[in-house]
Amino acid sequence: IPEKKWHFVNHHLAHATSAFHASPYKNAAVMTIDGRGEKATTSYYIGNENDLTLINDVRMPHSLGLLYEKTTTHLGFLHSSDEYKVMALASYGQPEFVKDFRNMIHITGNGQYTIDNERLEERFGPPRLKNEPFTQHHFNIAYSLQAVLEEVVLELLHWLHNTTGDENLCLAGGVALNCVLNASIRDKGPFKNVWVQPAAGDAGTSLGAAICIDMKEQTRQKNYGMSHAYWGPGYSDEEIEKFLAWAKVPYRKLTNIAEETADLLINDKIIGWFQGRMEFGPRALGSRSILASPVNASMQGRLNEVKDREDFRPVAPVVLEEDAPEWFENADPSPFMLFVHDVKKEKAGMIPAVRHVDGTARIQTINKEQHEKYYDLLRAFKKRTGVPVLVNTSFNTLGKPIVCTPRDALECFWSSPFDALVIGSYLVE
Repeated sequence: IPEKKWHFVNHHLAHATSAFHASPYKNAAVMTIDGRGEKATTSYYIGNENDLTLINDVRMPHSLGLLYEKTTTHLGFLHSSDEYKVMALASYGQPEFVKDFRNMIHITGNGQYTIDNERLEERFGPPRLKNEPFTQHHFNIAYSLQAVLEEVVLELLHWLHNTTGDENLCLAGGVALNCVLNASIRDKGPFKNVWVQPAAGDAGTSLGAAICIDMKEQTRQKNYGMSHAYWGPGYSDEEIEKFLAWAKVPYRKLTNIAEETADLLINDKIIGWFQGRMEFGPRALGSRSILASPVNASMQGRLNEVKDREDFRPVAPVVLEEDAPEWFENADPSPFMLFVHDVKKEKAGMIPAVRHVDGTARIQTINKEQHEKYYDLLRAFKKRTGVPVLVNTSFNTLGKPIVCTPRDALECFWSSPFDALVIGSYLVE
């Protein structure tokens, strides 16, 4: 490859570009927050039309992302991978160690902070071993970490808001996948609008780097807003049927995908759902999903068993965009499943499988333009039950990536206790 074809894009700039230039805003404050890039751990930018200007950053060794990673390891999870489990665990805890975490972190002004040497074992005792049971002690560590993370980020964002004067905020970096933090920013922060890039982790830097160089070389105007995440590979019915026939599995073609799948779901069947182009980012959003009815509380446990997940892990709902405000408090369009909302009290008993122990749910909203087959399925389920909500979790099992190809889908289906696979226009049972 000719040398002039190679470009270096700073890690946090790639994050920030992916957040701002894919957002619906022409002007916004941008915050990137993760473990680390090259040296930066938290960066602040002003986005204005085509321009993205760095105004300050926090550098190693001071990192909120790395503090969360180290606590993840202390709690017996895999760092740089299982931080979302700590977020779920926090809902079961009490603020026993809030003072400890506050004492570690010092906000020094101008968006800067320092973190003392954590010495987690000195503060919290020996780390939890991988297969040890969870105790209230572990719940309380997770709760306290999450609470202080939210406090600190909110204080940093007040500085950013005062500095930029913008009403829009764009977020990226691995910490921006913390949907409880994002909801806290939305509800308690100084910005009127908050947008999070759906592949906010390091995978999303591919998008940011590509846009960064493209805009520089092509001198394009910012005219793009990412309204959906369906940018991955897709497979035609012809390709799918050819593979199913080659694999010698029994299958039949559905005459109405939405109606016939809804009939399975109302009978509490767990469905592998493989439709259209794959999602970009870590969340399954209705192209490579496992779907189920939310009506029976036992479904959460069944799905955690199917996927070999911890009992405390919640499962998330997808809801028709037009019905979301009736079922979830202050629900706006949320196509990327990156914010939590309280389940409305009068609806909670109707969708117990998706209501977390703290009364919240991490919702995905869907409209017809984003994913027609997915939307039609929810409409069909609502017609039968009065409930415009389904459980949506990623189509994979423990330790495996989300399925991508028809072969991935069939292998996952045959090695897992699902009830049916709806793949394109075909049903495998």
